[in-house]
Amino acid sequence: MSIQLASIDLNLLLVLHTVLTERSVVRASERLHVTASAISNGLARLRTLLGDPLVTRKGRGIVPTPRALALAPALARSLREMELALDALPFDPPSCARTFTLAVADAGQLTWGPRIAARMASELPNARLRVVGIDSLVSLGDLSSGEVDLHIGLAGRGPGLHVEPLLEERTVLVARRAHPLRGRRLSARALGELQHVGVEMVPGKSFRDVVGAAYARAGVRRDVVMTVPTFTAAIAVVAECDLVTTLPASLAEGAGTRLGVRELDAPFPSHTVKLALCWHERTHVDPAARFFRTLVRQGVLGRGS
Repeated sequence: MSIQLASIDLNLLLVLHTVLTERSVVRASERLHVTASAISNGLARLRTLLGDPLVTRKGRGIVPTPRALALAPALARSLREMELALDALPFDPPSCARTFTLAVADAGQLTWGPRIAARMASELPNARLRVVGIDSLVSLGDLSSGEVDLHIGLAGRGPGLHVEPLLEERTVLVARRAHPLRGRRLSARALGELQHVGVEMVPGKSFRDVVGAAYARAGVRRDVVMTVPTFTAAIAVVAECDLVTTLPASLAEGAGTRLGVRELDAPFPSHTVKLALCWHERTHVDPAARFFRTLVRQGVLGRGS
């Protein structure tokens, strides 16, 4: 006879386990804080479901049937595993072997990635870090899907989303080292004559649009002649021609010279982008996820708290 687990009240399995452990209906009722009649009724329901007496009376105690004895080890093991899973055991970072997924733009991967990796190696030595681009929030699903644990970027909105302000990142306009306008103080008119490479990491919510809004507020028309999905792609293009692009200042200062670009002297549209840590309610109270968020926060901010 095939029995579907969904057809069984799981409390009945706890009743059977306790009766088999105590070898007494009365002691089982005391342990489970219910009446003896409730235990007897539970056993009766199980007998009907399983087609077996399960236990028979012997004096003041009970004797398990062969079927009950066969079930006893599986019941004990399953209930113990469930207890361990539900028990709020202290989180032990050195023994954590989980894989954490962080979604962050390539600028953050270059500037904060090494610091985050160093902290992972020091504080979560057995864990794994998977870093994906912002576009992965589209291809893998949003933070509620379970594919991404933490996102660093522009603050989002949505059901169950937690957002923690992280830092304000200044942006700068950069060009190749030998650009004709390098070393000159640019006027609004000169800025309006430049041709730009825009960075659009996620369609419909792009860094390009944020920068464009800053230009618009300054009254300067921004001529975007090329759009790329990453900051490093924008740098690669700008380093080889007279196009310009806007980068986070930390990337321009930390790797710009090495990658072949330098900041232009422009009165605007330097502005700040507010970045946040974003995660879903599903991991909000999880000890490992909370530890990982602290580790990433410290890595980005470059401090121990």
